[in-house]
Amino acid sequence: MTTSLRPLLRIRNFRNLWFGQTVSDIGDGLTLITLLILVQRLTGSTVALAGMAVAATIPTILFSLPAGALVDRVDRRKAMIIADLTRAAVVLVYVFVRSADFLWLLYTLAFVQASVATIFNPAKSALLPRLVPRDQLLAANTVSQTSRVLFSLLGTALAGVFAAYATSLWPVFAIDAATFAISAAFIARIAITSKEAVAERGESGFMADIMGGLRVLVGDRQLVGVLVAGSVAMLGLGAVNVLIVPLVVDVLGVSESWFGLLEGAQVLGMIIGGSLVAVLAARFKATSLVWVGMLLAGVGVLFVGTVSAAWQLMLILFAVGLVVTPIQGGVATLAQVLVSDELRGRVNSALNTAIAVAMVVSQAFAGVLAAGIGVSGVFYIGGALTILAGVLSGVIFATARNPASTERRPIQAPPRSDPRIAHTWRADGPSDRGCQQDRAGGCPRSAGRGTVVGPLKRGPTPSPARDPVHPRYPAGSRGVR
Repeated sequence: MTTSLRPLLRIRNFRNLWFGQTVSDIGDGLTLITLLILVQRLTGSTVALAGMAVAATIPTILFSLPAGALVDRVDRRKAMIIADLTRAAVVLVYVFVRSADFLWLLYTLAFVQASVATIFNPAKSALLPRLVPRDQLLAANTVSQTSRVLFSLLGTALAGVFAAYATSLWPVFAIDAATFAISAAFIARIAITSKEAVAERGESGFMADIMGGLRVLVGDRQLVGVLVAGSVAMLGLGAVNVLIVPLVVDVLGVSESWFGLLEGAQVLGMIIGGSLVAVLAARFKATSLVWVGMLLAGVGVLFVGTVSAAWQLMLILFAVGLVVTPIQGGVATLAQVLVSDELRGRVNSALNTAIAVAMVVSQAFAGVLAAGIGVSGVFYIGGALTILAGVLSGVIFATARNPASTERRPIQAPPRSDPRIAHTWRADGPSDRGCQQDRAGGCPRSAGRGTVVGPLKRGPTPSPARDPVHPRYPAGSRGVR
């Protein structure tokens, strides 16, 4: 990660975003495990623990789509600051939960905190391409993913140590609230104008914006490849994440103390994998990192079903960790560079919603499948589905009309002066029939990126998107590999 991080930290705006998120990730790790410990202390009920997990997961499914549309209409930097300050206030209220009688308040607060995160996350993803050059975007996404894992783990470890020696947990929540405030302060230091931080405003309806994002996601072949890779793989991996505990305790018959070593092995693999992304990005396209990574991860999950000792599982999780960070960085980068700025929030949120739904479905059936075919059998299915995700996405990327390239001009939203256009516009895919893209001027008007279908006439095609960091170049002329 050091190799990728050093040039990125020379970029002031990215440095402020990264420092703020590093502090916030530590706070997230603190609160995540502390909430579970608090619920366990207050109730001693596994059902109550499951309720907390549901309260923190449902908002992603319910609110990601409207949150993405909102992010595409407002100043994204300000949205992130408000989200951080709101979460700081919410986390502070946790300190008033002192008995099981207030468990409903704990669930409510967790629900609200997760709901606000549905605004922050797509805003950050949509803003990042405006903070770094396109050729460093994959590295920036990978560094962000690696840092999140590393510093969240650090926060979790600190929370465990604190809980072991403290009778009251409220100081942890106070610290987390402070990390959100620090994050907001760093984001406020990002030197970007309000005009640059907000996408082009439109006059179409809010629901039309949401549907427009969904149409773009399923109307572009490479985005479909990203969608298939994430959602099909999560159908298998969601159940795997749930059943790792019974695999270790019941199948392998080892002590719960192994969980720290197992998680540490996977995190170490993710950190090493993240440090290799700069080298991989020079040799492979982002699409290749996704589908090849899925194949390798699927093979690893298949082997998990065959383990007979905890040390074998530790080695496999380390190997899987090596490919997880490049996959995550590739997915995030493709979702950013394949669409224009005014669509990034909606497309990112739609993708996250699909993956979250697949994960919830997989987790819901994990116990039933394990009871019917055994824990190891579920790992075989999970590995097979992940391999299938790699195969399908690889085929989709390879058969795109401009195969597996992020160097093409991003999908543009239609001109939005007429709200009807939002209902009648269709993405035509990576390139239009008969159009040889001119790097200086883009496609001719007769073969524009957006096609208006139905009774309306085709409107003028927007000018090529410009790289926000280097506006002399059309977006795509300096594309990410």
